[in-house]
Amino acid sequence: MNDAPKGPEGPTSPLRTAGPLAALPAGTRLLHIGPHKTGTTAVQGALFAARDKLPAHGVEFPATSRHPMEAVLAACARPAMMGDVAPTEKHWTLLLKQVEATGSRTSVISSEFFADAADDETVARIVRQLGGDRVHVLVTLRPLARIMPSQWQQYVQNGLRMGYEEWLHHMLRKAPYEKPNPSFWHRHRHDRLVERWSRAVGPDRLTVVVVDDRDRDGLMRTFEALLGLPEDLLQPVPDTANRSLTLAETEMLRKLNVEFRGNGLPDELYSQLVRNGAVMHMKNTCSPAADDLKISTPDWAVEAAGRIGAEMAQHIDAAGVRVVGDPSLLSAVPRQRGPAAAEARIAPEVAAQALYGVLAAAAAVPVRHSAEAKARTVHQTSSKDLLRVLGHRCLKKLRRR
Repeated sequence: MNDAPKGPEGPTSPLRTAGPLAALPAGTRLLHIGPHKTGTTAVQGALFAARDKLPAHGVEFPATSRHPMEAVLAACARPAMMGDVAPTEKHWTLLLKQVEATGSRTSVISSEFFADAADDETVARIVRQLGGDRVHVLVTLRPLARIMPSQWQQYVQNGLRMGYEEWLHHMLRKAPYEKPNPSFWHRHRHDRLVERWSRAVGPDRLTVVVVDDRDRDGLMRTFEALLGLPEDLLQPVPDTANRSLTLAETEMLRKLNVEFRGNGLPDELYSQLVRNGAVMHMKNTCSPAADDLKISTPDWAVEAAGRIGAEMAQHIDAAGVRVVGDPSLLSAVPRQRGPAAAEARIAPEVAAQALYGVLAAAAAVPVRHSAEAKARTVHQTSSKDLLRVLGHRCLKKLRRR
């Protein structure tokens, strides 16, 4: 968005709801739209884990998985992640049937990909299909300065090849601020996100929750209050697959992305071997050490994020929606340590687990050799040619499957 990075100096005055948070009316369809990197995975995991306990309190979680991502991607006419199977209208229709089956009971639907709905027409259609005036939209927000590194490494996990500081330069300093990821400001220009959905449901049926990272349980308690659930019913579920990558892990993956694209390998292989093979196995088996370097945002970008956050908080205040929490946190500028002297290096164990993840994913799609071996041996073949051959063989088997 052309003027996304502009914003005034300084935070706004706090705006908070007074007294205990009242539960939404019975029969409400609570639609949690994220956006990304605002605690959505934790909330979805807790709701899914408690789904059998919710009906006793008049609440339903109408989805057969923790996150009905395919359904929401289809509803928003958004493409799948790199190499994944494209979602279809059938996914969305199934979710709508599950919501409809909740009848007059309260239900909760959560997906950060609702924030990717392209325009007012799409938003209005989604609201109408989910129940019209029964829908109450919930937006969870965190400071941009905390979102940016998490969102960059998530883009890298989907094939991005650009380094962090260059990416920040494009997002914050290079108009029209849309390359290489136009979805970033569509999701994270939070005031405009609130305005789009408020136009569809009205400001009285939209709640903004400003997440305070110092209060680990605050978001769960907020969902319980809105849904009329007993305190502590929603509990975080450990999810190693959702942990953030370290700087070294992200850089290893980013450089792999460069080689992957440079050798012209098909997207299907990236989904199968890299994202769901190397990265997933590495996350599940390796925990970051205390001395692993984290992704560090330069001061100029942190300060720019603070200014934008202050402007967004002002606009959200003026929108007349209910705000839970302290909007001044949206312009918070965390003070970071100076640049680390040590170079970010990938640990041998982490590299080995990533490589094993690729091999395990490839082994799940066995290759039958139907042609005679050529005279050239593996040792006489360049790594580029080996990658290309492996890629096409795996892709062939994936398509047969």
